[in-house]
Amino acid sequence: MKHSASLKFALIATCALVFVSVASAQQDPGPQTSAPTPEPRPKLIPAVAPSSGKSILVPSGTRVAVVLENGISTRNAKVGDSVYLRTSFPITQNNQIIIPVGSYLRGELLDTKRPGRVKGRGEFRMKLNTLILPNGYTVNLNAAPRSADSGGKETMDSEGKVTSGGSKAADVGTVAATTATGAGIGGIAGGGKGAGIGAGVGGLAGLAAVLLTRGPEAELPRGSTLDVVLEHDLQLEASQINYHDLGQALSPTPPPAQQ
Repeated sequence: MKHSASLKFALIATCALVFVSVASAQQDPGPQTSAPTPEPRPKLIPAVAPSSGKSILVPSGTRVAVVLENGISTRNAKVGDSVYLRTSFPITQNNQIIIPVGSYLRGELLDTKRPGRVKGRGEFRMKLNTLILPNGYTVNLNAAPRSADSGGKETMDSEGKVTSGGSKAADVGTVAATTATGAGIGGIAGGGKGAGIGAGVGGLAGLAAVLLTRGPEAELPRGSTLDVVLEHDLQLEASQINYHDLGQALSPTPPPAQQ
């Protein structure tokens, strides 16, 4: 009886020991590993340096010599067509080049009109909107060409309108000359009656030629030189007027002589 009680006590003690061990194991989570410290993000550097706030003023009325990069003709020109030019002479201020040779200008045609078959001349008008300097700096431009050397008889007014030279009046002279030639041939062939017939035939031929052909088109071929005038002051950021290795300007290709 005493032995049985001792065995029972030992069994209870063993169970209690096992319970305590299991409880301790559940409460002890074991060694902890600390979370890695995040690396600091690199600071973003702006791609474009902030403006210094200083500006260079190119006053209105400044003339800029440019060369036309694409030919223009009322034969196929349309309103809205682009016009491309490049500067052929530098603009300086305080012994510093501010608009160098090789800068680009872009504009567009505001209106265009073909010459008529009986009267009228070919006309088109352009406006220049953008200036792009060699370093890529781009500014809005408000300018119009005032004169052009196209190799032909075109004229240009103060608003950038180009008008073809000549008119149908010269063709009227052609009709008269043709009539006189026909009369002379007819007179030789058959006297006075023949002269009348020859004059009529010659006059009809000349008139038909006038009515079937247009007057001269207004044209500015590629390579034409123009004089552009700024209509308003042009503000340039001083920090952007920094050029290197500008090189030499290419000689412009002279426009072909027009008839």
